[in-house]
Amino acid sequence: MAAARFERPASIGEATALLAAGGWSVLAGGTDVYPAHVGRPMTAPLIDITGIAALRGITPRPSANSDAVDGWTFGATTTWADVQRADLPQLFDALRQAAREVGGVQIQNTGTLAGNLCNASPAADGTPVWLALGAQVLLQSAGAERHAPVEDFVLGSRRTGLAPNELVIGLQVPKRSARARSVFLKLGGRRYLTISMTMVAVMIDADEVGTITAAGVAVGSCSARALRLPALECRLIGSAWADLADVVIDAADLAPLTPIDDLRATAGYRLDATATLLRRALASLEPLP
Repeated sequence: MAAARFERPASIGEATALLAAGGWSVLAGGTDVYPAHVGRPMTAPLIDITGIAALRGITPRPSANSDAVDGWTFGATTTWADVQRADLPQLFDALRQAAREVGGVQIQNTGTLAGNLCNASPAADGTPVWLALGAQVLLQSAGAERHAPVEDFVLGSRRTGLAPNELVIGLQVPKRSARARSVFLKLGGRRYLTISMTMVAVMIDADEVGTITAAGVAVGSCSARALRLPALECRLIGSAWADLADVVIDAADLAPLTPIDDLRATAGYRLDATATLLRRALASLEPLP
C-alpha cells in the first residue's frame, strides 16, 4: 500500500493553496487524528500546519484609534499548555481552567485550540468557554477570509461549518472591561482522563457600580453540541453582581439542552448536575474590587 501524501507548509498561503486542490485532511496536534487510526494505516493526504509560525500564539488586538486593546486573537495551533503559561486578564480564567482539564500534561503540550474545536466533540472542553466568551472563528481559504461565531461553526457531533478549502487560522475574543470574569467547571467520573457528564462556562462583565452589562453562559456534554443558555444570559444582564450567588437556575434556563441517558449518567442527572454547576460557577466569580 502506498504511503499517504504528507505536506508541512511554512505559511498560511501554502496551506490554503494545497487545500484548494481538494482531498486533504489537516493535522495540528494530532491528539484526535492519531488515536482514531490505531491499528490501521492513514490513507488520506495530510497537511501538518504546525510548521506555520503565524498560527501559534496569543496576541492582543490593538484598537484602530488608540493603544487600548480591542480584543484578543488566539492562533489555531496555540496549545493548551501555551494558554496556561500566558499572561492573560481574568476574563480568560475559564479558558485557563479548561486548559488544565484537557487530558493529561502530554495532551496539553500537544493538543491545539483549533483542533479541539474542529473535532466538534459534544464533550470538548474548549467549546463552552469560546461560546461564553462570544468568540469568532477565523477562517482562511485561498481566495478569502471570513469570520463565524462559534455557535454557527460547531454544528453538531463531529460536524462543523468548515469548507473543504478552508483553514481555521485562529479565534477572536471581543474586548471586555477590566472587570470581566469567567469560570469553567466540569463534572466527570475521573479527572483528566474522562469524558464529562456535564460542563459549564460562565462569563460576566459589569459597569463601575456592579450592574451586569454582558453575560455568556454555555453548557457542554448535554446536547449534540455545546450550547449557550440565552434565557439565563438575558436574566443576568441588568442584575447586580453582588446577587450572583443567589441566582436560582430553573427549568426554563436549561430548555435548550437535550441530554441523553448513557453509561456515564442519565439525562435527569445531567440536568440536575448542570444546574448545580451553574449555581457554583456564578457564586464563585470574584466580587468586583
